[in-house]
Amino acid sequence: MSQPIIEIANLVKRYEMGDEEVFALQGVTLTIARNEYVALMGPSGSGKSTLMNMLGCLDTPTSGTYLFTGENVSDMDDDDLAEIRNREIGFVFQTFNLLPRATALQNVELPLVYSGMPRAERLQRATQALERVGLSDRMDHKPNELSGGQRQRVAIARALVTSPSIILADEPTGNLDSKTGQDIMRLFGELWRGGNTVILVTHEEDIARHARRIIRLRDGRIESDEVNPHAPVA
Repeated sequence: MSQPIIEIANLVKRYEMGDEEVFALQGVTLTIARNEYVALMGPSGSGKSTLMNMLGCLDTPTSGTYLFTGENVSDMDDDDLAEIRNREIGFVFQTFNLLPRATALQNVELPLVYSGMPRAERLQRATQALERVGLSDRMDHKPNELSGGQRQRVAIARALVTSPSIILADEPTGNLDSKTGQDIMRLFGELWRGGNTVILVTHEEDIARHARRIIRLRDGRIESDEVNPHAPVA
């Protein structure tokens, strides 16, 4: 196995709700290597969304340690976390999160605008990302001129454009019909085979089966962590 990209030890997340303490994560320990393809599964309330927020540096743990590419992000402040997110993590959401008045190309180049990259380089990288997801003929289209599957491909291209260490996808097929969802999952498989680390958060068994490793959570703990015997042939 290659070098770990994510190393989590005894991660706890506790929330105060009135007089009550609620534990969303209860001592999670986990290692993910570079170029792994992992699905995080679990029912509502299992802790998978909280764990996703931790992995994506959107939140910090109550206790425990989180090393991301060797850096201890467990106790970073908001500015440092934002820098890690922008540099290292490509997010893909169920709702696409595209700007409605911007073209596909403009939506994809947006993370590079925030990083201060020169315009010519931004356009080149955004174009390459859209080509990579099969949308070279839709670059000037706005989201309302695209199908749901095409919009999700734009969102994936936007996640790829910064050359992140990981792609973190939260229920990426949740708003798509089953055929389009399978097309999007094939694309994630291609990205993984191309060298990307892919972490998928889902509650759907047929979606998780595309990953090479399935981690199941229940009540804030890892219930099982197994190689997926049903994964498509690489």
